[in-house]
Amino acid sequence: MADADLKLLYRELVSLEIELWDGIEGRLRAEYDVALTSFEVLHLLLRRPGRRIQDIAEEFSITVGGTSKVVDRLEAAGLCGRRANPNDRRSSIVELTAEGRKLVDGALKVFEEELELRIGSVIPEESVREVTAVLSTLRAAGRALDAERKAAGQTPVPAMRAPKQPGRPAS
Repeated sequence: MADADLKLLYRELVSLEIELWDGIEGRLRAEYDVALTSFEVLHLLLRRPGRRIQDIAEEFSITVGGTSKVVDRLEAAGLCGRRANPNDRRSSIVELTAEGRKLVDGALKVFEEELELRIGSVIPEESVREVTAVLSTLRAAGRALDAERKAAGQTPVPAMRAPKQPGRPAS
């Protein structure tokens, strides 16, 4: 495959991610005063209650420390709380509060509207499925390559990233 084609694909993917992130976050901040990173954590807790900090970090490929800071801010805002983990005294379970559930329910509507406006109204449903499958394949191949290199002691695999900052792509 032509090197220029791969570079163009890379640039388009990165640019799309940045623009999509910024557009959705802008609306969430304007209507709910919530950053997209915070919304993503709240949305995960709505979909899959009873997550540990480690579970959240793994879900988003970010550091445990960064995840803990996001959860600290959400907890301080009264949107989630921690309780002792009955299976492991060293960790806690993070759960939405009633206020957090109310916020994420409303913000989810905005999130879904933006996805429809920015993706669903632009490409057909079949294309959405095809692009999703291709991206999933690329991500799986990348993770396998990283694991292979790590096992062979080759090129260092980057550490898990800190949470994204508003308007900034993950690096």
